[in-house]
Amino acid sequence: MLLVARTSPGQPGPAPEPPPRPTPGRLIRGFTVVSGGPIAVAVGSLLAPLSAVRRWPRRLPEGWARSSAWAATAAGLAAPGVYAGVVRPWLMHWGSTEEERRRRYPSDGPAEPLFTVTRAVTVRAPAEDVWKWLVQIGQDRGGFYSYDWLENVAGCHIHSADEIHDEWQDRSAGDTLMLLPGFGPRLAEVDPPRSLVIEGWGAYIVEPAGETTCRLIARSHTDRGPAAVGYVLAMELPHAIMERKMLLGIKKRAEAAARRG
Repeated sequence: MLLVARTSPGQPGPAPEPPPRPTPGRLIRGFTVVSGGPIAVAVGSLLAPLSAVRRWPRRLPEGWARSSAWAATAAGLAAPGVYAGVVRPWLMHWGSTEEERRRRYPSDGPAEPLFTVTRAVTVRAPAEDVWKWLVQIGQDRGGFYSYDWLENVAGCHIHSADEIHDEWQDRSAGDTLMLLPGFGPRLAEVDPPRSLVIEGWGAYIVEPAGETTCRLIARSHTDRGPAAVGYVLAMELPHAIMERKMLLGIKKRAEAAARRG
């Protein structure tokens, strides 16, 4: 429930309290929960060739332990190829068309990034209505319509909304898009009902595809440099999974509202 303090005519309302700053412990917890799995897989993939060459599983007793060790070694050897050749291309372009991947969007800058991700979903609801769900995303607003349970294990305290809130509809460039209490990037551009551009990341775009249908598109970029290695190893996979769920979460809510009329 949102509590609003009433003021007398002509009196300024109380200044909003600044969000609490995230503690180092909260940031470490969030990073560990989100990135722990991909980092563990990356380490396993690095150790798998050494395990195979030195036959480490043979040092274990025969039976379940040795068989499991050989299976883990084989999985570690196969994981990089499967991810790079199958999983990653599918996640990078999930739902998008070739034309959408070639098109330029508000977040696209003049510099050539290391790689660009375009994900999209068709929503059977008017673009103006889909925008209302999109614009209220954020930890301190409508959540992210994704896996709340996982985000809350990471300490985000997120509860995705199942209805439109009028008080969350106004956003401006410079506002913080809160990811967890006290932490998040700023919005670089807000162009209702079309695009929400996020500093240093990319944009969400709503494109009409008829009076009662639209495309919801997520476009992001990874710049060249050492930070890209860390992103690919630790953040790329969980971000792709969560963002895909977010697009589907908005689609589900917007289409349900459209059916209700």
